[in-house]
Amino acid sequence: MKLTTAPIHAVSRWVRRQPPKVKAFLAVVSGMAALVLLRFIVHDHDNLFVAAEAVHSIGISVLIYKLMKEKTCAGLSLKSQELTAIFLAVRLYCSFVMEYDIHTILDLATLGTTLWVIYMIRFKLKASYMEDKDNFALYYVLVPCVVLAVLIHPSTSHNILNRISWALCVYLEAVSVLPQLRVMQNTKIVEPFTAHYVFALGVARFLSCAHWVLQIMDTRGRLLVALGYGLWPSMVIISEIVQTFILADFCYYYVKSVFGGQLVLRLPSGVV
Repeated sequence: MKLTTAPIHAVSRWVRRQPPKVKAFLAVVSGMAALVLLRFIVHDHDNLFVAAEAVHSIGISVLIYKLMKEKTCAGLSLKSQELTAIFLAVRLYCSFVMEYDIHTILDLATLGTTLWVIYMIRFKLKASYMEDKDNFALYYVLVPCVVLAVLIHPSTSHNILNRISWALCVYLEAVSVLPQLRVMQNTKIVEPFTAHYVFALGVARFLSCAHWVLQIMDTRGRLLVALGYGLWPSMVIISEIVQTFILADFCYYYVKSVFGGQLVLRLPSGVV
């Protein structure tokens, strides 16, 4: 095991010594390399979006296992779960009135399990809920997302309420993990099941972002035209990129912790 992890630790130490600009450049290069790899491995890039939702469902399943086995919700953000439930409910509404497909079924299953997690945190395991650590004010994300949705939304032929709802779920999904990151920032120590869940979110976000980027490349930009005119197409891509980079730092330390054989993830100051 030492022989296997030695190069990883050496690379990790080298990356930590680099200035922020170099780290950002390395992150971009790594992301582009992963996109190129996915483009050749996955022939139907729509499968990436399905895979993203499936990975998200796996993450929720890890939470359910944690809640049922350990009988504690310590380290989990109720506010993140509530934001997730909101954007999933809005997206389900949009799916039923605008387009119904396999994503609708996956969203329905994910919403059901998310609501169960919320119920467990609020009622069954309330004594272990770290309310003082879960101190991210939801209006910091809800109000800007609603305002953005009203101002920038799809320019399709659908009803204006449906178009605003569609935009709202896109914006909320991009920032729904922020309260969970605040909890981890406050505690500095992340137990295994919570770390697995957040890492699954990071993977799901990357796959979703890869889906959009590769689809744009495959259609040579025609997909952006299909999404409508104005700022909306750009906001969709920006939202995907933002939610990917929000979790990139955590995923780096998660992978490093796993290869280092650490069961409990300890985050340096200022990581999230």
